[in-house]
Amino acid sequence: MAQQYSHIVLGLGATGLSVVRYLCGQGITPLVMDSRAVPPGADVLAAEFPQVELIAGGFDCRYLVQAEQIVISPGIACETPEVRVAFDMGIEVIGDVELFAREVSKTDAKVIGITGSNGKTTVTTLVGEIAKASGCSYAVGGNIGVPALDLLLEPKDLYILELSSFQLETTHSLNCAIATCLNISEDHMDRYSDIESYRQAKLKLYDQTKMVLFNREDPLTTPNHPANQNSFGLDVPSDDAWGIAGGMLVLGSSPIMSVNDVALVGSHNHANVLAAMALTTAIGIKRDDQIAVAKEFNGLEHRCETVAEVDGVTYINDSKATNVGATVAAIDGLSDHLGELILIAGGDSKGADLSSLEPVLAKVSKLITLGRDGDKIAALKPDSIKVATLAEAVAVGRELATAGDIVILSPACASLDMYPNYMARGEEFRSLVVAFDGE
Repeated sequence: MAQQYSHIVLGLGATGLSVVRYLCGQGITPLVMDSRAVPPGADVLAAEFPQVELIAGGFDCRYLVQAEQIVISPGIACETPEVRVAFDMGIEVIGDVELFAREVSKTDAKVIGITGSNGKTTVTTLVGEIAKASGCSYAVGGNIGVPALDLLLEPKDLYILELSSFQLETTHSLNCAIATCLNISEDHMDRYSDIESYRQAKLKLYDQTKMVLFNREDPLTTPNHPANQNSFGLDVPSDDAWGIAGGMLVLGSSPIMSVNDVALVGSHNHANVLAAMALTTAIGIKRDDQIAVAKEFNGLEHRCETVAEVDGVTYINDSKATNVGATVAAIDGLSDHLGELILIAGGDSKGADLSSLEPVLAKVSKLITLGRDGDKIAALKPDSIKVATLAEAVAVGRELATAGDIVILSPACASLDMYPNYMARGEEFRSLVVAFDGE
């Protein structure tokens, strides 16, 4: 071993590169290690940081045990044996968001933190759009778009961060102005021992914020300890909480706007709008800016995205529904629809318990399943139709549907058994629908 390194970056990719960029900017030359033989970003690392050594194909404990600080990518579990050795030796193991938190603490900038099993990208984007409408200096990133540390390259007054449970495991000092956990349902059960350990990873965010915003309709989001807190939900609120009453979004007893004027489709999205309004109210953004965005913002790709209406049938791409909770939210959100609901589901369930899908499947007229765990979902509803490909699923959905119906791809599973990612799955669904739209 030729050299001892004070700082080691575990995992390359976009996050690892942002850490290298930050550390080199601090005058620190780290060592990068990645378990993959050809890590994504290796070519960029070599071009931009030729002085930084990369060890690919595994983690070398000889370096790890001599480090002062290890910055671990969220995709690497803290229980990885080599990482566990470092923990046990008292070596600091943190993530990129923790480095971000320490840097931002030196400024007057505000941070909004958003986590949850589902809806966090929609809410994060909504908050960003509201901030934009208000004219404030802001940046959006974290688990979506730009890595947290790269946001610091152009300092802002407000940082809006989407945060995963993996990121929160190694974050301790994120001093948010307000933070929320939108909901909790089984996800990443291939990494967590049970839903409670997953929940506690999420709720770490509450220990790092001045104000907690929780979902009062999801008890798992309730803070472990008393806090400066508020809540949102689809029911009639009490006091100064956020909710819905008489067909209006309300804050306490004060009406804000009609739910019919909200551009996003589905009641679960009404909850997302309430959360975004609550988060931005806490930092002083005006109601008019919130309402203007709520009237115009009609969603993100692959998230309850209306692809087309063909022969009176609406086709919805919800490929981002990679866990049970997301699919339950989508179906519940569309349950007021007068026509029939035809669901395409299945893929890699990541070890999750799929049985909680069964009650909501009663709201589905026909279930079409595919993928590695498609059979497990099919077993939850009589007369389910099993297919081999998404093309076959869309063709069957088209055959079953009549004018006024909805065909929705909301898999309740990850896509990696059949696709590179959920985006590729959603793009194929879209192209299949568009193809027969042109017939």
